[in-house]
Amino acid sequence: MESEANNMADLVVIDVGGTSIKYGVMHHDQLENEGSVATPPTLAEYYTAMTAIVDQARTKYQPMGVAISTPGAVNKKTGVIEGASAIPYIHNFPIVPELTRRFNLPISLENDANCAALAELSSGAGADVENMLFIVIGTGIGGSVIVNNRVIHGRHLFGGEFGYMLVDDKNTLSDVASPVHMARRYTARKADGKKYDGKTVFALADQGDALAKEETGIFFSSLARAIFNLSYAFDPDKVVLGGGVSQADWLIPTLTTYMQAVKEKVGIAPWLPELALAHYRSQANLMGAVVDFRQQYPATASPQ
Repeated sequence: MESEANNMADLVVIDVGGTSIKYGVMHHDQLENEGSVATPPTLAEYYTAMTAIVDQARTKYQPMGVAISTPGAVNKKTGVIEGASAIPYIHNFPIVPELTRRFNLPISLENDANCAALAELSSGAGADVENMLFIVIGTGIGGSVIVNNRVIHGRHLFGGEFGYMLVDDKNTLSDVASPVHMARRYTARKADGKKYDGKTVFALADQGDALAKEETGIFFSSLARAIFNLSYAFDPDKVVLGGGVSQADWLIPTLTTYMQAVKEKVGIAPWLPELALAHYRSQANLMGAVVDFRQQYPATASPQ
């Protein structure tokens, strides 16, 4: 169990994104002093921006560490952000020692999807469970695997990369179960000179548009089958759905209907997974970074 002192320690919290860096200070378990800056174009400017955020926090608080959410595959053993992202200069070198030296504080670094999952696990839709699948439905399909309250990173740091699953002879789950890709297919097939987004295609399907109904059917059936299969592979306590489409109140009822059809085809399958919509939105990565820091430094105490 985390100590009460650990929970009360001030932490600088940073969420690095492709276009902006959000930040705040966790003070007495409340996120304060929030703000954002544009993501810099170079590594040197990145260091300057990150250090300025920490220095600003020091003028008002007594931070005991820095909790960071970042794109990329974070290797906690080496302090390297592996893989690739929209911020190429942060990858494939030991960035954790560099940031630690500049801040002169202990830091934690975790992948943004894993941070969002930890936020849900700690005080969101998964607060009542220990084992959870977190599925982010966005431009692609990603997420996190949580077992015994811990992120399962996997040997190659690809734990939760559900979008790589092949669903037919040529398409991955990201190809067919992303609203963005669904809208692109609809736009190409409609070919009326207009560009459609996912929200519009869902609305058109609801209005009876045959092509939209076909494309949304592909989306729902592919996602439902993937959730069903993952649930029987991991047997989680709960499956939490995030991403923009998770704000729709029709998502869970519709997916449940499609999963019931899968269950009937399987026959031997005795249950359906419990689904929940993500609680956190814009603060998810910040809140989850705090959870990650406290897991990494359970003995950190606030100053007396």
